[in-house]
Amino acid sequence: MNFFAHLVLAEPTVESRVGNLLGDFARGVNQHSLTADVLQGLINHRRVDQFTDQHPQVLQMKRSFTTQRRRFAGIALDVLFDHYLLKHWSLYSKQPKQQVVNDLYRDLLAGQSMMPERMQQVTLRMIESDWFRAYETLDGVAYALERVAGRIRFGNNFGGVGEELALHYPQFETGFKQFLPDLIEQFSSPYIADGKADQTGG
Repeated sequence: MNFFAHLVLAEPTVESRVGNLLGDFARGVNQHSLTADVLQGLINHRRVDQFTDQHPQVLQMKRSFTTQRRRFAGIALDVLFDHYLLKHWSLYSKQPKQQVVNDLYRDLLAGQSMMPERMQQVTLRMIESDWFRAYETLDGVAYALERVAGRIRFGNNFGGVGEELALHYPQFETGFKQFLPDLIEQFSSPYIADGKADQTGG
């Protein structure tokens, strides 16, 4: 799962949201220096990632990628899952999406002092450029992944992965809708009441 989903699966506190996002920036961080709530958020992030990586629907989706891009399929799906969660938000939560996004951005600003420097830089760019709004379109997802590809420090074929997401978009969307209720059943969210999403809409 990517930034939006990890924040949605955090407790509605600054410390928990920082911790649940810290998993992507934790290299070199002294865990003993973290408060209990931030550390618990970090642990939750890692459990969510492990559950996601081992889920049968996710494993099936990864096999749909071409062999040259399969190594990075998990990264591509993480951002795509944020896209689907934002796109179908009204299926899973009664709380207004924009208000939720605003709350998340507000708490990330409030938690800057708890973050390592790189996380501060990324979250400020996230807020200033409104990444979650960008993730609502497939073009926005593809652009974000191109930026990831450009930061990989070794030769790779990850660039252009948006073409594969477009090719398999309906299949991946169906897989996401089958996967997410299992995730929510395993990990509570203050925004989603239970794992039984209303699949009749959207």
